[in-house]
Amino acid sequence: MTLDAGDDAPDVTAQNQHGETVSPSFEAPTVVYFYPRDDTPGCTIEAKQFNAELESYREAGATVYGVSTDDVDSHDEFADKFDLEFDLLADPDGEIADSFGVEVEDNFTQRTTFVLADGEVQAVYPGVDPDGHAREVLQEMLDDELVVLD
Repeated sequence: MTLDAGDDAPDVTAQNQHGETVSPSFEAPTVVYFYPRDDTPGCTIEAKQFNAELESYREAGATVYGVSTDDVDSHDEFADKFDLEFDLLADPDGEIADSFGVEVEDNFTQRTTFVLADGEVQAVYPGVDPDGHAREVLQEMLDDELVVLD
């Protein structure tokens, strides 16, 4: 069952595209977006748009993570190809997806985004349309005063 607003944030640890171990605390505002596969049309749109909005997320004190079942090497190639400046977390066994309750079907995660802060889930976006999603999430975080642009 997918986590919902008010649920405790899960403890997760994974390698990013550089092979570094990452363990987000989810205390500060954080966006975790699950996507099906590196370097596919919708996933590329979503990643490029989160990257385009990344400076605004950072100015607002928020961190962005992308998660798919692709491995570190695939994430590295994808991030390098599109100059992505945020961490892509490798979840080849679907453990992170499972901890968030995101369905994995045929080794593809369902496109779902979570906003977390203060150690809990603040918002969930299931069945995401990748085009415009990065801006939508940022705007809603600002509207809910979860983050404030300097």
